[in-house]
Amino acid sequence: MFDMIPFGKRREDSISQLMKSFNDVFSNDFFAPFKGSAAMSFKTDIRETENAYLVEAELPGFRKDDIEIRYEEPYLTIKAVRKEASSVEDSDQNIIRRERSYGEYVRRFHVQHIDEDGITASLKNGVLKLEIPKQPDTRAKRIQIRDDM
Repeated sequence: MFDMIPFGKRREDSISQLMKSFNDVFSNDFFAPFKGSAAMSFKTDIRETENAYLVEAELPGFRKDDIEIRYEEPYLTIKAVRKEASSVEDSDQNIIRRERSYGEYVRRFHVQHIDEDGITASLKNGVLKLEIPKQPDTRAKRIQIRDDM
C-alpha cells in the first residue's frame, strides 16, 4: 500500500533527499584513495603522450629518501613519509601553534599496459616527475584486404 504523507511534506522529503544525494556526490573525494585512514594525499598532474604517461606530484619539503614509488600490477603507488623529529633538546619550548603536517602521504593510480622496467623518476624543487612508458600494443594488427579473392 502507499504511504499516506501530506503532499507538502512528501515534497520536503524529496527535496531534502535530493540535496543529501547532491551533497554526498560533491563531498566525497573520488581521487583520495585512502579516505578515512591515517594516510593523506597530495596533488598530481597526469598527462598522456603517444608513448608514455607523465606524472607530476607536488611533494614540497620531501627528500628523495622520503619517497617510495612502487608498481604492483595494475597499481602505481607513490608514498612519501614525513617524520617529526622526536628529540627535543630544550624542555622550555612553548609551541603555540604547529601547522606543519607529519605522516604518510599516499596516492595510488590504476595503470595497465606499461613498461614497468622503463619507469623513470626525478625530484626537483618539490616536484616529483615520473615518466611511465607504455608497452607497444602488439594485439592491434591491421588486416589487409586482398583483391584476388
